[in-house]
Amino acid sequence: MARELSARPNTVATPDPESERQSLHDHYQQVREFSETLCRPLATEDYVIQPMPDASPTKWHLAHVSWFFETFLLKPFVPDYQSPNPGYAYLFNSYYNAIGDRYPRPQRGHISRPTVEETYRYRAHVDEQVLDLLECAEELDVPRIAPIVTLGLHHEQQHQELILTDLKNMLSRNPLHPVYVEQPRGRAIDVGPHGWMFFPEGIAWIGHEGADFAFDNEEPRHREFVPSFRLATRLVTNAEYLAFMQDGGYARPEFWLSMGWATVQQEGWRAPLYWEDHAGNWFEFTLSGLRPVDSAEPVTHISYFEADAYARWAGGRLPTEAEWEVAASSVPMQGNFVEGGRYHPAPLDLGQTDAGLRQMFGDVWEWTQSSYSAYPGFRTAAGALGEYNGKFMCNQYVLRGGSCATSQTHIRPTYRNFFPPEARWQFSGVRLAQDA
Repeated sequence: MARELSARPNTVATPDPESERQSLHDHYQQVREFSETLCRPLATEDYVIQPMPDASPTKWHLAHVSWFFETFLLKPFVPDYQSPNPGYAYLFNSYYNAIGDRYPRPQRGHISRPTVEETYRYRAHVDEQVLDLLECAEELDVPRIAPIVTLGLHHEQQHQELILTDLKNMLSRNPLHPVYVEQPRGRAIDVGPHGWMFFPEGIAWIGHEGADFAFDNEEPRHREFVPSFRLATRLVTNAEYLAFMQDGGYARPEFWLSMGWATVQQEGWRAPLYWEDHAGNWFEFTLSGLRPVDSAEPVTHISYFEADAYARWAGGRLPTEAEWEVAASSVPMQGNFVEGGRYHPAPLDLGQTDAGLRQMFGDVWEWTQSSYSAYPGFRTAAGALGEYNGKFMCNQYVLRGGSCATSQTHIRPTYRNFFPPEARWQFSGVRLAQDA
């Protein structure tokens, strides 16, 4: 008989309205200020370029997250609220069909107005209105407002990550290799071979429960049977991925899914995104400019197809998201996050004495072999906010753990990120798994 791997009681505390109001007030200011902190190294010209259809200009991100609060919080809860420009509802809607029409996503870089200065004025207007609402809300309104404010702040943290990844893609296309922020290079180290952690078979509780925030796609909490497996104790490094490349990994179809092999041929992939071959030496574009590839750093900016092909070549496979969650549930949520200001994956910290799983959180999003689909019993919420996650449950794969561009206050073991299998511009990498 399979044993039960984990279970937690579902306890919901009733918050004090006044303390919840103050907590929301402080958290709102902190998150909104951090978005602008990420933009301080930018020149005006950096705000407006859209390097590809999947990315957006920084100016659009700043305006869109403000539109989110305006649309879902201010308009419903502030009587006679007036937007600085009613046209912003069309320009800065992303994909909410229930709200109305929206400007085409691939053409966001065509918009020169509102200017960057006007965009910041729009943010200031929204901030003033939201903070006034939080200060003046009746006690009975706080429980109605709090979930929307909290969702909006986690939504903004997602866009903070996109600001960095989209900026990196934009800057990488400049032959001058511009620097977003200078970072010193560490000394070269040898992280050694990875180990394996064994996990016995059992029935595992998967998904979020409790009163803390989670996105709807992390629920409902449910049980899954997880066969025994092994998980690598660290992420795959650049050196290990380079060995795959040198062994003809991009030229050997036996390692690739059919769609992956077709994509490799069509796109001409021969290395991870942002790698450049200079006279036989590999360099990597980072947010600190062009640098020689550091063999000890986790490989990043690889697609699901590349992660899967590498795993086959290495004699392993990608973990399922249930396996990853079982393994991560007992690991501290510590790592290389955006707050550290490195904005790039870091080599394994050899000074840590813990011999268990390392680099589970931060550094790179870890591809899993799991298709992005609904958990048993999942129901889409009513209204426009129900479009947040559910309608994307098709042709995507799940990634876990966060990255060096993710906020530490945004991530948790149950967090489900998702991207199509060809996506490479996010900080995505790979950890090996094996059947036990």
